[in-house]
Amino acid sequence: MSPVRALVLTGFGLNCDLETAYALEVAGAAPDRVHLNDLIARHRSLGDYQILVVGGGFSWGDDHGAGVVMAMRMKYRLKDDILDFVERGGLVLGICNGFQVLVNLGLLPGFESGRLSREVALIHNDCGGFRDQWVHLTADKGSSCVFTRGIDGIELPVRHGEGKFHAGAPVVRRLRDHGQVILRYARVDGFPAGGEFPANPNGSIDDIAGICDTTGRIAGLMPHPEAYNHWTNHPDWTHHREIRRRKGEALPSEGGGIRLFRNGVAFFG
Repeated sequence: MSPVRALVLTGFGLNCDLETAYALEVAGAAPDRVHLNDLIARHRSLGDYQILVVGGGFSWGDDHGAGVVMAMRMKYRLKDDILDFVERGGLVLGICNGFQVLVNLGLLPGFESGRLSREVALIHNDCGGFRDQWVHLTADKGSSCVFTRGIDGIELPVRHGEGKFHAGAPVVRRLRDHGQVILRYARVDGFPAGGEFPANPNGSIDDIAGICDTTGRIAGLMPHPEAYNHWTNHPDWTHHREIRRRKGEALPSEGGGIRLFRNGVAFFG
């Protein structure tokens, strides 16, 4: 069987493409790093891929708001290609700046199929500055999201200045009711962060760290799963190694973030 092909978008300040491509490769996919201009010029085609990942970075320097310019360029130059990609069953994952791109593009939360409509926003952190830390996350086991299947909780790093999830009460209610909130910030004990800093690092409404569309095939999250591609990426890896050694347990073969990418690849297998 041919490997699942994944397109990792690059260009104009996106800077997590190497780690993302590596994580996809570890997960069993065949990733290509493709510049946005190559898609616009039709040198490469979304039709050749099954997974599209818009990764982290600072596209266009976030000068007009995080992810805004990238989203507008994609909307007005690639709208039909993107909607066709989704319509034929492709998966889309937006990570950090990529999440910001997807909400500005209107691909998320995707309440209406085939329509790009901006319903939510990712705005400046309540703390007033950039946050670079690891967070505890809980997953909604009832969600249809492809990428978080089988995940109850996970630790991942965040690094952003505009990561506060914001939406009106009716939109948040609709997201909750339809299982579209896929990840929430939590305390170390697994209980909801309740908006408390730093467990909730940005002040996101309802502790929302990630959402998906109504199909579960399009998802976005502020934490970086590609940055936990090896178990030694975790800041407490030496402590975890010693605990496993004393228990006689084998060391992990990979980092916890790979699970999201494996889920994406497994969707096609």
